[in-house]
Amino acid sequence: MSDPSSRLSPFHALLGEGGVVTDADSLIRYTHDQRALMQGQTPGVLRPRSTEEVQAIVRLAVHLGFGLVPQGGNTGYVGGATPEPGRGQLVVSFERMNRIRSVDAAGFTLACDAGTILADAQAAAEAQGCLLPLSLGAEGSCRLGGNVGTNAGGLQVLRYGMTRDLVLGLEVVLPDGSLFSDMRTLRKNNIGYDLKQLFIGAEGTLGLVTGVVLKLWPAQTRRATAWLQLAANAPIPEIAALVRRETADLASTFELISASSLALVADMRGADLGLAAGPGGAVLLELSASSERIPLDDVLLGTLEALIEAGHVEDAVLAQSERQRREMWTIRETIPEAEKHAGGSVKLDIAVPTSAVSSFLERAGAVVAAEAPGTRLSFYGHVGDGNIHFNLMVPAGRDRLAFTREVEAGIAHAVYAVAVDLGGSFSAEYGIGRFKRDLLVRYGEPNRLALLSAIKRAIDPHGVMNAGAMI
Repeated sequence: MSDPSSRLSPFHALLGEGGVVTDADSLIRYTHDQRALMQGQTPGVLRPRSTEEVQAIVRLAVHLGFGLVPQGGNTGYVGGATPEPGRGQLVVSFERMNRIRSVDAAGFTLACDAGTILADAQAAAEAQGCLLPLSLGAEGSCRLGGNVGTNAGGLQVLRYGMTRDLVLGLEVVLPDGSLFSDMRTLRKNNIGYDLKQLFIGAEGTLGLVTGVVLKLWPAQTRRATAWLQLAANAPIPEIAALVRRETADLASTFELISASSLALVADMRGADLGLAAGPGGAVLLELSASSERIPLDDVLLGTLEALIEAGHVEDAVLAQSERQRREMWTIRETIPEAEKHAGGSVKLDIAVPTSAVSSFLERAGAVVAAEAPGTRLSFYGHVGDGNIHFNLMVPAGRDRLAFTREVEAGIAHAVYAVAVDLGGSFSAEYGIGRFKRDLLVRYGEPNRLALLSAIKRAIDPHGVMNAGAMI
């Protein structure tokens, strides 16, 4: 059998200087997953600059017998963008396909290449007086193709929905190198199956997303932000429902932060944060609007009064400046880094109906206390939409990878069982990737799994696209 690297010459000729990466040192950042749980392997990384080059890459890969793994910012948590050893997969990095194609401020749409960094797309929308509401902790490095492939959620799902709710059009290179192009900006378009939805959340297993059209909103020029200290046994679902009613759905974020998560941030900083959790934890609540005619501060104050009168909130701090608002958000966004600083965590990405959030936290906490006494929990997340990052901290002195394997083989299933019993899921926004394939089989309904496999076989019969991810 010929050396795989010698078979890359046609790709060098196609992509030119800088278009193919093969040296071992440079490959490292493409073959390690974001959480350093998997060491991948690839003969090379392909870096196209256009949709036409992606089409040519696919045709060449099929001809030469290579599989393809699409990669955006490589910020995923489930190994979906990591090439598997032994599969002969080339990584297709979209980092050079980062063009903003158009912004329609009157029609509130944005079209761009799949390799566009999310923060750059946000900035392009903002420059035209618009808001792209998709917002993630990794928005400075994640890319829109990856957001589409994983159906990313983030901080503002409560008000604006997941990525699939924001996508109006897609451009996708199919496994035979042909192009599915539906980059229309229509809000109403009933012409049969909504085919673009097949590729959203598919993690690159059906095709390579090269372009996307996204919905925009008017720029949110006014914000009112508060840090809430929750009372003991505060009913999270009732609080979230009250907030939505009292604010006329102007709440863009409702972030629960446990006292243990807050303590991790304080430990990392080695200083008092100036903000505290109540017996029931804390909530970072933000309202936003595009009109100065809406008295957001008054709306927020009235909502807080109702929460305090109901006994759900013990105290609240209102951000009096953009600096103070930013500090509140920095604390929330620093939690993953603080977990890492404390030795790491095993991240369970749970979704339950919003009405079941309190029940889940109570039951799952009891499961961990019974089966792994002394294990420190860090839970937080976008509970206004039912997404809880329920994380088990690595005990002092334990190897992170060994502890991760132990949790995933044991107690994680007990936690997932609680979520499933409440009508929930083991994956809220991380996806399936390579790390959760067994969970998809274990908890997936037979008909769902059969449909997934049938769709994969129909569109990618030879398994060219991201083999090993999801299916």
